[in-house]
Amino acid sequence: MKAKLLTLVGIASTVLALDLWTKRWALDTLSGGRSQELFGGIVPLTLAFNRGAAFGIGDDARWLFIPVTIVALVLLGALLVQARPGDWLRVGAVSLVIGGALGNLYDRLRWSAGVVDFIGPVDLGFMLWPIFNVADIAISTGAVLLALSFLLEEREERAARRAADENGREADGAGPAPAGAGQTLD
Repeated sequence: MKAKLLTLVGIASTVLALDLWTKRWALDTLSGGRSQELFGGIVPLTLAFNRGAAFGIGDDARWLFIPVTIVALVLLGALLVQARPGDWLRVGAVSLVIGGALGNLYDRLRWSAGVVDFIGPVDLGFMLWPIFNVADIAISTGAVLLALSFLLEEREERAARRAADENGREADGAGPAPAGAGQTLD
């Protein structure tokens, strides 16, 4: 558990510090309608305040998102505690989401202006990707990695069940199942 906690603190605090620092930079640099660009104009930097959910979904639901975020943080903590020893993908994923959630929660708690967003909008050719921030990147990346960790865990559990079934048949003296056993002809 100590290793999981150290990983959580290391990743989440790094995400939180980077998120708060970049938001401070955006407030100082991009206020008053000023903008900048990255990568030759591919990624514009534009200050925006998001009072809704991720990517501007919803409108002024601050007092809904604060308790929802707190509940989510508790559930993420439970996932961290339940993570198997050595499941660093899950621990890292949960840590990314927690760090990002804390960054956006901080904005919601400190003022009613909304969460500071500043990366984007990015023109994808067929749509404009909404303005986001470092916390959103961490949450999205962590969510994808968490889904991958669940998928890998499920795959391991299926393989273990198959191996146990095969071992059980061999222990019964039946030997390994013949090729095609359990299949039906349609």
